[in-house]
Amino acid sequence: MKKEIPCEMQVVTESGGIVVPKGFKADATYCGIKTIKDSFDLGIVFSEYKSAGAALFTTNQICAAPVKLARKIIQKGYIRAFVVNSGNANACTGEQGYKDAEEMVRIAGKCLKISEDEILIASTGIIGRPLPMDKIAAGIKAAATSLGNTPAHGNNMARAIMTTDTKQKDIAIRIRINNKDVFVGGISKGAGMIAPNLATMLCFITTDVSMSASLLNECLRNSVESSFNRITIDGHMSTNDTIAIIANGVSGVNILPDSQELQIFQQGLDYVTSYLAKALVKDGEGATKFIQIDVVGAGSNNDATRIARAIADSPLVKTAINGCDPNWGRIISAAGYAGVDLDEAKINLYINDILIFSKGMPANCDMNLLSKSMKRSEINIRLELGLGNCTDTVWTCDLSHEYVTINAEYHT
Repeated sequence: MKKEIPCEMQVVTESGGIVVPKGFKADATYCGIKTIKDSFDLGIVFSEYKSAGAALFTTNQICAAPVKLARKIIQKGYIRAFVVNSGNANACTGEQGYKDAEEMVRIAGKCLKISEDEILIASTGIIGRPLPMDKIAAGIKAAATSLGNTPAHGNNMARAIMTTDTKQKDIAIRIRINNKDVFVGGISKGAGMIAPNLATMLCFITTDVSMSASLLNECLRNSVESSFNRITIDGHMSTNDTIAIIANGVSGVNILPDSQELQIFQQGLDYVTSYLAKALVKDGEGATKFIQIDVVGAGSNNDATRIARAIADSPLVKTAINGCDPNWGRIISAAGYAGVDLDEAKINLYINDILIFSKGMPANCDMNLLSKSMKRSEINIRLELGLGNCTDTVWTCDLSHEYVTINAEYHT
């Protein structure tokens, strides 16, 4: 096992972060896809220099047209721009939907004066409606002519990808590599239809390091596995999930395989993706509580993951926590149906570091203290299995009346 290299890191901003890395511009506009006129619904992120790119997409077999096109484009590994619209997913729109996705790329290529093979597009919003291409075209042209690198430009882009989100989600960090400043910035969106295997979200990351596309893809996969693949809000995977990164090399720092520089960069990227993944959960539709579920002492990593996700996706567990009820029976039973061999007599369960279930029996705990702790905005569930040395963590949120209201009124 490699010794982890200390990473000298500082959060630069939690607003407008996508344009903090050197050599990047962005902006957004309202082109009429959404019905709220004071919102943004189309944005562009642009690298002024040749760049490497990497991306990962939904594992849903039913995927949107922009995902199908982006999968082809990313294979060459050179990306200079993200073009994203919200309010319309361009999913389940047939052959015309794919042609519309290609048209988005063509329009953006002309406006940005770059190759169509250097542009990744993404869409989010209502499924099954054709894109209003006249509005899309006007929006791309408007955003392309107003690109900039001020915090306002970054904020506009972060807002442009929102749908049922209640707040924008962005960050930028500075890390020191070879006595030089390197920046990593990112934005994400998502509040509902969130499940493991990329969750239901969009995420775009920029960095001013230089590295090969294959190495960048490896770094991205590693980060996603420990962040976006560890969140769930409602267990429902979407058709449009996309996470993509551009590295333009402007910092002058070149990252090579099996190097200390790579380890430092990976730690910085992991921080950004974890921050953005947690931000999605904290802004979950109708959410009032952020929940961390730690499963320890499992016989295998897969066993730990299956149990953590079973607990995280249980509507009964989530509603109990919404009601500030430390209902350990729901947690234990969810672990029991995860399909993993367990020994009930070895299990310990803690809620907010208070032992509530021990060796197969309810524990004698201070219920007043536990009840008070359940009112916190952040809840920790720790399940000790006593079967091995493997662990996993999943982040989720509670399930409220507001979640039902939001989704009952969200029409296809």
